[in-house]
Amino acid sequence: MSAQENLDGGSVGLPRAYLRPCLLLLLLEGGSHGYELLEQVRALGLVGADAGGLYRTLRAMERDGLVSSWWEPSQSGPARRTYELTDAGTGDLDQSMKALAETRRLLGEVLARYDWLALRRETR
Repeated sequence: MSAQENLDGGSVGLPRAYLRPCLLLLLLEGGSHGYELLEQVRALGLVGADAGGLYRTLRAMERDGLVSSWWEPSQSGPARRTYELTDAGTGDLDQSMKALAETRRLLGEVLARYDWLALRRETR
C-alpha cells in the first residue's frame, strides 16, 4: 500500500510501538480500566489498537512495575480491573517522552529537507 493510499482513506496512525508510552501518559491523568484506555489510545492516533494487544501490554507493564491494578466492582456488570501508574511508571514515561521529543526533532529535519527539495523541483 502506498503512502498516498494511506492518506486517502487507509489506516494512518501511530505505530504500535507507541502503545506503551500512550498508556503511561493516559494513566498519568488518573486510574482507568482497559476498555476506556482502548478508546483513549485510539483517539490519540493508535487507530489499529486492539484489546488483546492492549491487555498484554498492560500485563507486561504491571510485571515491570510500571503500573498496578486491582479489581473494582461495577454497578452495571462484572468487576473491572483498574490500572494506575506507579512511580517507576512515571519515570519510564519521562524517558519515553524525551525519546519521542528527539524523534519529533529528527522527523522535523527530514520533513524540512523534503520540503526544500520539493520546492527546488517546482522552481525548475
